[in-house]
Amino acid sequence: MLHWKDIIHYSTKGNPKPDRRVEKTPAQWREQLTPEQYRITREHGTERPHSGALCSAHEPGLYHCICCDQPLFDSGIKFESGTGWPSFTQPVAQNAIQYIRDTSYGMVRVEVRCNTCDAHLGHVFPDGPPPSGLRYCINSEALRHDKTEGHDA
Repeated sequence: MLHWKDIIHYSTKGNPKPDRRVEKTPAQWREQLTPEQYRITREHGTERPHSGALCSAHEPGLYHCICCDQPLFDSGIKFESGTGWPSFTQPVAQNAIQYIRDTSYGMVRVEVRCNTCDAHLGHVFPDGPPPSGLRYCINSEALRHDKTEGHDA
């Protein structure tokens, strides 16, 4: 189980090695993704709070990266954070996510990206529920929910 100290370590010392890599040109990503998915995942955008289709979805299944289809989060660790974005306490694997120190907008945060294709997903914060205390705050547009696999599927 990852904790905040692990996130800080990865964001400052380097991320775990992914199982595989997917790399495409901007033109290839644009062809594959909707304009909003491209803006969020490839240009590091953010959807408006409470606007994402997956924000209040709690059906069983796995959440995959919309860009490369890498499994990222299980519905069993999704929780209602009240922030307006889907929130999770852990990734499905320690090397599924990469952590980047983000000092934009005059604050220090930790950006989370898909470790397979570098898609921007959102941010992680140390104010989640026990036992990890983590809150992965993720854009719905960055995810694909597969209800046929994962927790209780």
